[in-house]
Formats: sequence, C-alpha cells, structure tokens
Amino acid sequence: MGHSDLVIVSNRGPLSFNKDDDGNLVPSRGAGGLVSCLGPAVAGAGAMWVASAISEEDREAAAQGVVEAEGFRLRSLVIEPDDYRQFYDVVANSTLWFLHHNLFDLPRRPRIDHRWRQAWSTFVDVNREFAEAVAEEAPDGGVVLVHDYQLCLVGTTLSKIRPDLRTAHFNHTPFCEPTALRMLPDEAATEIMEGLAGNGACGFHSKRWARAFESCSEATLGSVPPTFVAPAGIDTDDLANVAGSDEGKEEFAKLDEQIGDRHFIARIDRIELSKNILRGFLAFEELLRTRPEWRERVIFGAFVYPSRDSIPDYMAYRSEVESMVERINNTWSTPSWTPVLAYMEDFFPRSVAAHRRYDVLLVNPIRDGLNLVAKEGPTLNERDGVLVLSRESGVWDEMGEGALGVNPFDITGTADALAQALSMGRRERAERASRLRAISESRSPQDWLEDQLDAARQPST
Repeated sequence: MGHSDLVIVSNRGPLSFNKDDDGNLVPSRGAGGLVSCLGPAVAGAGAMWVASAISEEDREAAAQGVVEAEGFRLRSLVIEPDDYRQFYDVVANSTLWFLHHNLFDLPRRPRIDHRWRQAWSTFVDVNREFAEAVAEEAPDGGVVLVHDYQLCLVGTTLSKIRPDLRTAHFNHTPFCEPTALRMLPDEAATEIMEGLAGNGACGFHSKRWARAFESCSEATLGSVPPTFVAPAGIDTDDLANVAGSDEGKEEFAKLDEQIGDRHFIARIDRIELSKNILRGFLAFEELLRTRPEWRERVIFGAFVYPSRDSIPDYMAYRSEVESMVERINNTWSTPSWTPVLAYMEDFFPRSVAAHRRYDVLLVNPIRDGLNLVAKEGPTLNERDGVLVLSRESGVWDEMGEGALGVNPFDITGTADALAQALSMGRRERAERASRLRAISESRSPQDWLEDQLDAARQPST
C-alpha cells in the first residue's frame, strides 16, 4: 500500500550514516524500537520521515536535502549541538522521561531553576522547528504521525500553520498522573497538554497510560482530546532472519556451549534506570541465597548495553550495574560456575540468541510504555521459556495472562517468581509459551500503522 500522503515525525530517524574507507557517506537502517516496529510497514511506500540529524555524518547527509535509501525518504533537521543538548538531555530525557517513569528522587529532583527554564525555551523552539519542517514537507490534506515525548509540542504550531493536515501523536512512554505533572511549572505543563491536544488524536500502548493522559488533560485544560490505544506489533520476519543468519547461528552456538546443561535466565535491556536492572540482579542473588539447590545449576545472562551516557545519572547507574555483577560473581562463583554472564554491548544477533535459548526471561521494569522484549522473546524462544513480567509494563495488558507477574520493587517476590519459573512443569510451560507466542504474533507493524492512520483520519469533533 502506498503512503505518499504520510509524514512521520520522530527525534531519531530510520537511517543513520557512517563513512566508508573512501570517506563516502553510507546509509544504514537506524536502531531503536520505533524503526523496528514502524519501518517495515512504511519502507518503500513513499512516506516522508522527518527526524533529527544526530551524528556528524547525519548532519553532513542532511546538507544533501531529502535522502532516499533503504526504502525510506528522510529529511533530517540540523539542530545546533548545544540546543540539541538542552532539548534532548536536559528537558526530554532528564525531565520528561523521569516524570513519566516516576524516576525523580523528589527531595533533590527536579530542580526548576533559571538554567532549566532556558532549556525549556530551547525545547519549545526545537519543537517549533520540527513543526515548520513538517509543514514544508506535508502534501495538501496529508496525514502526519508525530512520535513520542520529545516532540510533545509539535501539535501546537502545526495545527496553526497547516490546519488542513490530519494528525495523531503517539506516546511510547507511560504517561504521568496529574500529581506528577504538577511538579512542572504551570506554564510548561499547560504547553505540554495543549501541544498534545493540538493533534487530532493521542495514542498509547496501554489503556492505563491513556487514562493517565486523560486525567492530566482534564486537570490542566478542563477537556480531553480524542485518545486511542494501539500496542505496537513486532516484525517476526526480521527476527527470524536474524536468528537464521550466519551471525545469529554462531552466537547461539557460543551461548549454548557456555550454558551447557544448566538452566538459563536471560534479561535483554538498555542500561536504563526504568528497566530496574539492579533489582533483577538482587532477586537472582536472593534466589541463590535462599534456595541453595539452584547454585551451580542456573546461569543469569545479562545482555545489557549503555544508554544516554551523556547524563550523569546513567553513567552512575552503569557503574552500579558493573559493580553488582562483579560482586555477585565474586561471592557465588565456583571453579566450574560463573553465575552471571554479562554482555555490555549492543549486538542484536547475540540478543536474539539469548531469546532462543532462555528457560526464563526476566522483564521487570519499574514502569514501561510497552516493552518489546516481552514480545520478541516468546516469538523466538525454542524451549517453552517462562516470562517473568512486571505488572508495571504496558505490555502487561496483552501478555499478562501467560506470564508470571511481579511487583518490580519486590525483590523477594521476584526471586520467588524466578524459582517458580525454573521449577515449572513441562505441560504448564508449554501451555504458557503457546499462549504468549500467539499473543505476541497477533499484531504486525502494519496493524499498528493502520491503527494510527485510522485515528488521524477520524473527523474532528
């Protein structure tokens, strides 16, 4: 199906650029959940994608205008590096991400001072630049899909300068409750809610996040714009291709040799505060401490990779993760057994191998908009692996019926769930795995795109 009337807007685009040995720019498919979920549905369909030029090579490519590669048409927006830092690091990641994920250490953060207000002013300006770029690229009466919290203000400007466009904003994170929103200055909270309401509809992965947004809108604006719930689907063909590739097979063979006949618990995540990695390690350690029968019989594989290293909180968290892995291994290792295998670089074929091989998959975020790992695992797994899943993840709405649910703050409860998963009988494992696989494969990237297009095209009320 063609989508020549469609413009997609996001901070990170579907292409990234590097240089070959001769200094020529070489495009490749970008990373990230949005590209993996939406890319397959729009590649080769004629849609325009507007995104930030993040690296120096991206900026150089942006000078060429619209780039067509890998089935995508991309216009990259060049933002001055200091402005981008204010927009992305200070406001989007250190404020809005923390707000929506309930990550603030309230006696200390947030700190709304003159520096923050300067950053907020830049955030407003960058969102306006995005809206103006979209207005230039969108055809008459076109459809615009704006993605995620970084661009929550685009709707304000776009609705004024291009009222002919049909728009929807999709939020990939959770959405905070009204009490949390009141931590922001009144004018900033109002601008956020007005910016989102400037779109024809606002979408979320979970009913819970949609309800929170509606409560914030009612409390701030006295009205509620149209909302819709559309959990993203995974690209099963792409996952199968990676699993069947030479690299995928090689990584699986190496991992299988390391594990041997032991049970295998896996987690696959960014080293991200909301992913709750430290409590996952502590739960595994409690399993070893309270259930000695599992010592030397189980390995915890942590496939975790750095995220947002420019933010001090994340640098400190990474250091804590590395230290905890070292401490647990120093405490519990024997000459023939290392309890935690940690891989701290992003290599997707290795992650896919872990999905295929796990007996238990731990997904325990403090709070998560969806969580694609909880869908990818059951699709790829070959051992009727058990999913231990946080009830605070958006994907719980779909996958909860086949998973073992945990409170992500309850270390003992998570250790109990890991023990239950490791000890579960074959029949129950098979039944749960079959149910999870059917759910995870029931929605495709095309389904998700169509839900967004339908919402954007609904007549305004």
